Amino acid sequence: MKKDTFFRDSFILTLSNLTTGILGFTFSVILSHKLGAEGMGLYGLIMPIYNLFICLICGGMIAAISKVSAEFISKKDYINLNKTVDITIVFDIVWSLIIVFFVFINADSISKYIIKDIRAINAVKIICPAMIFIAISSILKGYFYGISKIKIPAFIDISEKSLRILFIIGITTTVSLNEIKDTVTIAYIALVIGEFSSTILLYLFYKLYSRNTPYSHYPQEGRAQLLFNVLSISFPLCLNGFLSTALSTVSTLLVPRRLVHAGFDYSNALAIIGKFTGMSLAIVFFPMLVVNSMSTILIPDISQSISNKNYWAAEDRIKTVLKISFLLGLSTMLISITIPDSLGMLFFKRNDLGQYILFSSLCAPFLYTSATTFGILNGLGKQGVLLRNSLIVSVEEIILLFILIGIPSINIYGYVLSLIITSITTLFLNIHEIRKNYFIDVKGNELIIIMLVSLLMYFILNILKNLLPESLSTFKYIIIIITSFSSMFIASIIIKKSDE
Repeated sequence: MKKDTFFRDSFILTLSNLTTGILGFTFSVILSHKLGAEGMGLYGLIMPIYNLFICLICGGMIAAISKVSAEFISKKDYINLNKTVDITIVFDIVWSLIIVFFVFINADSISKYIIKDIRAINAVKIICPAMIFIAISSILKGYFYGISKIKIPAFIDISEKSLRILFIIGITTTVSLNEIKDTVTIAYIALVIGEFSSTILLYLFYKLYSRNTPYSHYPQEGRAQLLFNVLSISFPLCLNGFLSTALSTVSTLLVPRRLVHAGFDYSNALAIIGKFTGMSLAIVFFPMLVVNSMSTILIPDISQSISNKNYWAAEDRIKTVLKISFLLGLSTMLISITIPDSLGMLFFKRNDLGQYILFSSLCAPFLYTSATTFGILNGLGKQGVLLRNSLIVSVEEIILLFILIGIPSINIYGYVLSLIITSITTLFLNIHEIRKNYFIDVKGNELIIIMLVSLLMYFILNILKNLLPESLSTFKYIIIIITSFSSMFIASIIIKKSDE
């Protein structure tokens, strides 16, 4: 029953994330048309700053609240559950106001000395309110994930992304925006409005559910103790997220400087970054939403299994999600290798993305699988290990980016090489830690099946590419994409049968 619940919740969240992912991808496509490659590069330089302070404000809150909520729900302790959510919201509002005030008054310095682009000042100021909204919504999402009410945040996420798209389309079509800084600012205003609407809806649903929870006979714990229970889980994750994001921000801001060192002027460097990270990686990373969905559900799922001393269920779940993630990344790579130029034209109407998409996809199998291991370690309560491993990989990434991108003959492709190496490092470190408590093995027959299916699908995709007429247009590439992802399910079924 537990297994059915896991896949049911994962499916619902995946369906939601697929919808929001499509909407977010649509938003990126619209932005790429409005901003151009250089504007997308500037937009991408501001986002890491935003993510950095978000991590400082509420990093680890979704995981911590979902874990605590799952434990309270398993005991039917509803009063302490609601008290935990309420006190955590109050704490995070106060904490976020302090951080937001700091960011707002230092927006000029952040733009001039960190982003190194004065055009980012207005956007940096605009994102400040969104940080408060995200602090609140992170807690509420964690609550709904923990009590297995996945449909509520799923529906709200879809509404938020839709509102953001409608706003950016409405403003850019009615107001003439000739400068990149103005369009980038409008894009971040859309983000603030979306986060505000999301927070309001989440809170209304939370109040509705919390009022209707049955009475429980457990003694009420003190608010300070309940808050401590959450912070003891979220703080290591917050520190992990903040330090990792800080190093990731350094990496992101390092890229244009190293491209300039490699011989590109600043405008061309931003354009390359926009085409690579804002467009090509958006295509390659799009199926990651399935992995992210499973990882989100995985944290309370493993936590409950361990709480109930059902260690076999936890081990089986870990093996399953690792295999699915790897096969999904493999399918993504096969598609990107087969029709890279067509993907660039299909989604962004550009014929200069093919090489970026092809090389980016080489990291997909490793990156997708390594991303899953973070959810696994969170569920196992290994936050300290996550912090250590994340810091090791982040430092490794900075060193690789500094060396590789600065080489003129490699330039932006050093980003891909860095992704491949750091993903493999992450996978090795995290799997090593998981195997200390749970038996994770890869059988020889499974590797043979995966290799045979991959080779077979590569030939099939190329046959479809050459045989299907161009007159089918978009439908031709949809057939290729569906065929590749279908191979993932076929391979997973064959592997499961071979294990029985």
